Amino acid sequence: MSDIFVMALVATLGTWSMTALGAATVVFFRTPNAKMLNLMLGFAAGVMVAASFWSLLQPAIERAEAMGGIPAFLVATGGFLWGAVFMWMSDKIVTCARSRADNALGEKSERLNRIIMLVLSITLHNIPEGLAVGVAFGTLGNENVSMENLMGAVTVAVGIGLQNFPEGAAVSIPLRREGYSRKKSFLLGQASGMVEPVAGVVGALLVVYMEAVLPFALSFAAGAMILVAVHELIPECQRNQEKEPYSSTMGIILGFTVMMFLDVMLG
Repeated sequence: MSDIFVMALVATLGTWSMTALGAATVVFFRTPNAKMLNLMLGFAAGVMVAASFWSLLQPAIERAEAMGGIPAFLVATGGFLWGAVFMWMSDKIVTCARSRADNALGEKSERLNRIIMLVLSITLHNIPEGLAVGVAFGTLGNENVSMENLMGAVTVAVGIGLQNFPEGAAVSIPLRREGYSRKKSFLLGQASGMVEPVAGVVGALLVVYMEAVLPFALSFAAGAMILVAVHELIPECQRNQEKEPYSSTMGIILGFTVMMFLDVMLG
């Protein structure tokens, strides 16, 4: 059983390392290539949308049906909505805190406040992402582990890791633009992903020791992922569409296709 927690920890340390890798781009250049960044963000969004169904929602429905009790459609719908509400509330908290800080500190502290809110918002987004990875690996503790099941959990971690790369850059590069050193920009950028290993282990613990919540937890993670993809990643990757109208769109299609291919092929 302890192997499950170790795998969840290793997987989320991997997603954290992708955040750090994205943050490290600030060391090499001040501004990223807009076309490549849009493609990466679109790819990450496509991966998350596909993973939310094939790796999270579909298994949640199947497990809820096998358990009986509460109808599967209620479990999946309720978990999905609560996952989305969780992320929405996180954003509302950040917005409220930022508004109060602006009123209390005035224009002189606007730069510092903007930086704090940027790091905080990315950090909040990483909590459900870590939970999603932990839940995926936690499911392995409740069944006979097969290569297909293991690879399903791995694909969730890979999907989260891929979308963490541009998130790390999204923190460190604006910090560099604000005048922070490359070292400090990198350290703050990678720090936004430090919550993922903790959330991953918590997610695995909940699933292993509370099997009844597994379908709800899977649906919850799916709702959180969809909201992040639709509200954050897709609008962000659509910027500067006049110059490269299809780079972000093809990134979404490619990301969705790759994740769908992996999930369906691996069962």
